[in-house]
Formats: sequence, structure tokens, C-alpha cells
Amino acid sequence: MSKNFLTAFLVGVGLVAIGVTVLLYSNRGARVGLTGGILKVRTAPLDENSSVAVLDFRAQNPGNAPFVVRTVTVLMEDPDGKQYEGATISESDARRLFEGLPLLGQKYNETLIMGNKIPHGATEDRMVAARFDAPETRLDARKRLILRIEDVDGPVTEFSEK
Repeated sequence: MSKNFLTAFLVGVGLVAIGVTVLLYSNRGARVGLTGGILKVRTAPLDENSSVAVLDFRAQNPGNAPFVVRTVTVLMEDPDGKQYEGATISESDARRLFEGLPLLGQKYNETLIMGNKIPHGATEDRMVAARFDAPETRLDARKRLILRIEDVDGPVTEFSEK
């Protein structure tokens, strides 16, 4: 190999590496989605055949655009791996739920509901409450709870209970 060819080859590889780095750096916040996790789960019975789960969670939006909530879903996964969807509870009903069930403790955060926005670069603590058609013993014997949040543009973020 000639010395001129080797020099030109190394300069070309260096320019391509610089180009890829600039491209990746300029698109670093272009993804839509949330990061974070479930901080605390509280359960309480509503009657013999139904119960409620309250999930307190932290969500960060690392993207350049706000995350606008389309749907919020809570799934319970039993030890066999079957998933059951809970009926999410609105903010006004959640306030009444905490007033009527002192077993749940204090309501720390606002409920994440459809239409809420999480601004770009923001970190927010929120909560979601869901009613399940299952006794509290079955809810407490779960494998995990899954919080699924869908953006209006389509991307879905899932937080799983540890």
C-alpha cells in the first residue's frame, strides 16, 4: 500500500466518524417516550369482589417534544402470566376514593389522565388508580402491575412494578 492511499483512507474514515457523531448528537432528543418507574403501589378492597390499586410513579421526558397522553392503562399480571386490565379512575373520583378509604393513606400526586402533557426535559411525579374486578387477596398475590401510557402520536411507554 502506498503512503498517499493510507493517508487518504484514514482522513476519509475520520470524516465519516465525525459525520456520524454530528448526526447522532443532533438527533439525541428526537425520540418520543418516557423513562422512569413505579415508586409505590397501594391496594385496598372496595367490596368482596373488587379492589383498587394506586400506583405512584415518576416519569421523565428526555425528548425535545412534549409527551401528550392519549390513554393510561393499568394491567395486573397474575402468577400464571395472565393479564387483566383495570378500569382507570379520574382525578375527581381519586380524590373521593382517598377520602372514603383511609387505608390508602395520603394522596401525594395528581392523577395522570388523558390530555395531560409532560413537557420536554421535565420530570414529574404522578399517580394512577385503577379498579379491578378481583378481591384484594388476588390483587396482592399478583406477579406485577404494568402501567401503560400511550402518546397521542402513537408511542407507548410501559412501567413495570419491580
